[in-house]
Amino acid sequence: MSSSDAPAPDPSGTTPPTLAQVVRALDGLYPPSTAEGWDAVGLVAGDPAAPVRKVLFAVDPVTAVVDQALDWGADLLVTHHPLFLRGVSSVAATTFKGAVVHRLLTGGCALHVAHTNADAAPRGVADALADLVGITDRRPLEVSAAGETDGRGIGRVGRLAEPTTLADFARRVAAALPATAQGIRFSGDPDATVTTAAVLGGSGDGYFDAVRAADADVYVTSDLRHHPASELRERAEFEARAAGTDGPSGTPFLVDTAHYASEWPWLRYAVEDLAAALAADGLAVEARVSEVVTDPWTGQVPSR
Repeated sequence: MSSSDAPAPDPSGTTPPTLAQVVRALDGLYPPSTAEGWDAVGLVAGDPAAPVRKVLFAVDPVTAVVDQALDWGADLLVTHHPLFLRGVSSVAATTFKGAVVHRLLTGGCALHVAHTNADAAPRGVADALADLVGITDRRPLEVSAAGETDGRGIGRVGRLAEPTTLADFARRVAAALPATAQGIRFSGDPDATVTTAAVLGGSGDGYFDAVRAADADVYVTSDLRHHPASELRERAEFEARAAGTDGPSGTPFLVDTAHYASEWPWLRYAVEDLAAALAADGLAVEARVSEVVTDPWTGQVPSR
């Protein structure tokens, strides 16, 4: 880009970074090469030469979040979940996803996605969740192929700062995460002592074997389905009885959260880390976290 094409200084006298410079900083924090092979991350829409003064971070690229971004005057919306996870042949505004793209571009706002590459990153989704629930001396639950040299990986597992009961631990999780209609569910003896924990933001019942191999007392994740959860707990209790342990105390216990709630805490880290990455190059933007609750469930009726 020539000097004549560079963004004009804003009223404060500073020159805003270009979208390409902000994307470079984001890719440094969350390298696209560390995303899972099925994922779709990176810049979705936007002109790399456009100036970026305001950045909004959110979990989902839904209409309410787009409204917030445009109302605030954001030049860039960064979301955790992809708008297009699978290939499409059209982004016409006749579809709801196409309409999102058109509204963003018409409003001068780009869209960037950091998904599984943000899950695995230092101070990413997993670390943010682990910090909130108090896990220390932690390591990845499962080291990814791309992270074999630097320890990046899915989830985190480690020791709790002090032992607690399963019920109190579940209450700690509930207090730490955004409120949702689902709330927090747990499976196991409420009075059982837990000293180690594993966490994985988002859907995590595909990692039960890794949780068992890590010997975690309790596993915090989202979207737990009936059959995998039931079989895990049945196996844990069977093995506890076979080992001579009385009662339903087999581990790992389960704590099930709303998907959105388990990933939202990362957004605060992302704001801080983007600011630091840009500052290292003498650049700055105004960034904030969306407080819009994008959990799809809006109510709950207690069962009798």
